[in-house]
Amino acid sequence: MSGKTGKNVFQYGGQAVIEGVMMRGPHKIATAVRSGEEIIIHQEKITPWSDYFSILKWPLIRGAVALIESMVIGIRSLNLSASLALGDEEEEGLSTFEMVLTVALALLLATGLFILLPTWLGHLTSGRFPVWVQNLVEGITRLGLFLAYLFGIRALEDIRRVFQYHGAEHKAINTYEDGAELTVEEVAKRSRQHPSCGTSFILYVLLISIIVFSFLGNGPWWWKFGSRLLLLPMIAGLGYEFIRLSRRYRKQMRFLIAPGLWVQNLTTGEPDSGQIEVAIAALKSVLVPPPGAAASGD
Repeated sequence: MSGKTGKNVFQYGGQAVIEGVMMRGPHKIATAVRSGEEIIIHQEKITPWSDYFSILKWPLIRGAVALIESMVIGIRSLNLSASLALGDEEEEGLSTFEMVLTVALALLLATGLFILLPTWLGHLTSGRFPVWVQNLVEGITRLGLFLAYLFGIRALEDIRRVFQYHGAEHKAINTYEDGAELTVEEVAKRSRQHPSCGTSFILYVLLISIIVFSFLGNGPWWWKFGSRLLLLPMIAGLGYEFIRLSRRYRKQMRFLIAPGLWVQNLTTGEPDSGQIEVAIAALKSVLVPPPGAAASGD
């Protein structure tokens, strides 16, 4: 997710967490969680990985780096929100080893489900149908699994509530981008869709993979698996660059970003006023400078 568009302007973003919203600023993240009638805000200073090594800012490379960095921050924020929602701010978070293990397992599961399984199913048609049919089976399977996964988790009541906070996050950032005042009334008017959403990013990575893999031709199963794994960082980079372009040229690319916005109907819900208040509190905490106050990180 992102905030104001334009060259050299920081793109504010975040994600929904348990009973709250995490927002990310240039050098700070804020996780706002509702606990009863109270909104608890936890702020933390961060340094983007790309600030340590300039090569991480290069096109294509920065996409894969941003994906992993966002996963790390997202998992930490989810863990933190669970503690805050229960009113236990002192609970110890994940250790470095646990964080690495969690991210690694998440990547392995996603790779197995959305890359290796569709590749294997497509390979089963090898020798029976032309290569383009194999690629079509692989691509349709990949997209079908993704949509089935979204429909499946949406059926869970707790996840639907998280999706409402996801909608509140989008609405708050859309309001900020429009230059409107961050009030519940103004935020409620905005769309719960945004072209830079992570849901759109995943969809475009899957679509781009269909195009890229179609140029690889045929081969044994081990070559197909290996080539797709090796090209995955590059495909993630291409998806990231597409998202960057879409937020700068939203009107010109409106037809291209339409599929991503449609899929967000599955991962966002219409938030209530209390959820909107949480999203506003999180966003205000990371704006530079924060309106009306000079908040500092914990």
